Amino acid sequence: MVRVPFRAAADRVRHRISQLTGPKSRGRDTAGARPATPARTGAATPGDLTGPVRRPYLRALGMFAVVVLGAWLGLLAVGSIRTPVGPMDTNMTLRPSLTGGSKINVSPLGALELDSHSAPLRLDVDVDRLDPERSQALVDRPERFSNLQDEVTRDVAAGTRELAVRSCVAVVSGATALGLVVYRRPRRALAAGGLALTLLAASAVSAYATWNPKSVLEPKFSGLLSSAPSLVGDARSIVTEFDIYQQELARLVTNVTKLYDATSTLPVYQPDPGTIRVLHVSDIHLNPAAWHIIASLVEQYEIDVIVDSGDTMDHGSAPENGFLDPIRDLGAPYVWVRGNHDSPITQAYLKKFENVSVLDDGGAVNVGGLRIAGTGDASFTPDRTGPGGNKEAARLEGMRLASALRDQERAGTPVDIAVAHDPNTARETDGTVPLVLSGHLHRRINEQLKLGTRLKVEGSTGGGGLRAVQNEKPEKVHASVLYMDRSTRRLQAWDEITLGGLGLTTAEVSRHLPEENLKKDGPVSPTPSPSSPTSGARSPERPTPSP
Repeated sequence: MVRVPFRAAADRVRHRISQLTGPKSRGRDTAGARPATPARTGAATPGDLTGPVRRPYLRALGMFAVVVLGAWLGLLAVGSIRTPVGPMDTNMTLRPSLTGGSKINVSPLGALELDSHSAPLRLDVDVDRLDPERSQALVDRPERFSNLQDEVTRDVAAGTRELAVRSCVAVVSGATALGLVVYRRPRRALAAGGLALTLLAASAVSAYATWNPKSVLEPKFSGLLSSAPSLVGDARSIVTEFDIYQQELARLVTNVTKLYDATSTLPVYQPDPGTIRVLHVSDIHLNPAAWHIIASLVEQYEIDVIVDSGDTMDHGSAPENGFLDPIRDLGAPYVWVRGNHDSPITQAYLKKFENVSVLDDGGAVNVGGLRIAGTGDASFTPDRTGPGGNKEAARLEGMRLASALRDQERAGTPVDIAVAHDPNTARETDGTVPLVLSGHLHRRINEQLKLGTRLKVEGSTGGGGLRAVQNEKPEKVHASVLYMDRSTRRLQAWDEITLGGLGLTTAEVSRHLPEENLKKDGPVSPTPSPSSPTSGARSPERPTPSP
């Protein structure tokens, strides 16, 4: 009487264990039923933990690939509109992108890039042509220029709305059509279209949440001088035709800075006639092409003073001194501090130039409407004399410079800009001066120090010097134009100019504003950017140095 219920209970336990662990044989189980085979149900064989979950993941991945590819094809096919923006005819398109942002293409001159948003979509605006009728209307009625910014804003907003509607249709249609081709089931195709619409909506929300309207204050313009490659040639011809290369590189800078002014109709910071323009260069390292670049920038930006934070030479020897002679003809006052590759011989030679102010041991000078103080580097690298790049020696030199700056403050002649070659020296001036410039690292750094001083480290204006040919890739050429307010003598904005390096003909100009200026809610005053013949600013004749 007790045995039968016990056997039934044991059978139930064995059956439950069999369900949990899977069949151990292909025979019949204790209940007399044949277990389903893995081939029919997709169940896992003993020890296989991935069988039941592998196919759903593959199906989901396949669906995602179909949706993305279909949406992209839809955008390519019909996801663009042709719309007027001010006096220009443009094509506006949404493109898949890992970084987002907006790009305005002015073919074949170059492109203007804005860090406007972070989303997997980028807005491309291709400027096709300048409409002659709308342009003539602006010429006939100059008062319309004052409303041009509002007109451009309205046109862009209207075009963006139309582009959003068309992009939705393009994305859904493309994903649905490709889903129908791949799966041949209407339900799956509609699911692909719905998922594409969801992804587009999520991207739109991401773009809206990260929208940065102040990105127009910091545009980046890149351009390519189409004639330079044919005139300069490959790297081998640079050796034999270096003079041509220097001239074309300077011409490239000239054209790019003009294009930066001519192609941008955005409300960017633009200096007024009272702005003091400072050109910061560093680490030329005996590259003669640097003088052509500097001369071009002096002319285009109408520079008031050039600041060189050292390492103009390589070994500081007397035979190298002739390399410095073009400084006489750059057309602007030149402020210089000694770098670790510059010797006392170099320093003594430059002191003979009428337009050069050599700063050392915290000495200060009034030049270009600014008071600038600086010190030479604590070491001289080529002959291994002195501390040789010792960080503590650089810091001690910085402390002496900071002490000199405090003395200037107490004397009623506060310094506007301090200059030191080594950033370790420059950091010690924190709290004693609004702005300190340095070099040495061959890369740019912009940093607000703890006590309020802004540290700006410039890259190599000589592209690392002629030794750069030993590197696997050419080192880029760097220089910056600083815009200083004439009344407060504080930094208002700066342009970073970057060239592709030895043998390359690409150029890039990007505008930056200090954080405190970006936080201002008020509009930025619209006056001309880098000087061009149409800017209305002064344009004195300045000679270009000979090679």
